[in-house]
Amino acid sequence: MAEELEATQYLTFVLAEEVFAVDVARVREILEMPAITKVPQVPDFMRGIINLRGCVVPVIDLHLKFGMPETAQTVNTCIIVVEICMDGENIVLGALADSVQEVIEMEPSQIEAAPHIGTHLKTEYLKGMGKHNERFVMILDIDKVFSGIELGAVQVL
Repeated sequence: MAEELEATQYLTFVLAEEVFAVDVARVREILEMPAITKVPQVPDFMRGIINLRGCVVPVIDLHLKFGMPETAQTVNTCIIVVEICMDGENIVLGALADSVQEVIEMEPSQIEAAPHIGTHLKTEYLKGMGKHNERFVMILDIDKVFSGIELGAVQVL
């Protein structure tokens, strides 16, 4: 008897004209660009912290994390607040995105394994490649994007 896999909803967003997606269940909210407070001696990809209703939330520049030029702030630039699981603990982070697109639903049959060539991302960051409206969507494994070693500096905040 075949195991039935359910469709999953993903929030799609743009980084450097590429479409990425993250499981919508991991997204807490989407913010217009607030003031980001710089923090000394953190990894380059960490742009700083924001105050989200009294909570300190580290903000990660996904462009820098993925080896792209720093995110340029435009009217569409936003922060996607996500919850990741690290060492059995849930941590809230903000991820800079050029723009947010939409929430889409994809069946497991629409998602293929990540290719090992032709992408500027480390493939361990990808859960797979989905196809939506004749475009490929890179589905991020958000827990692997923010690994424990790199987030050691973030966790002490």
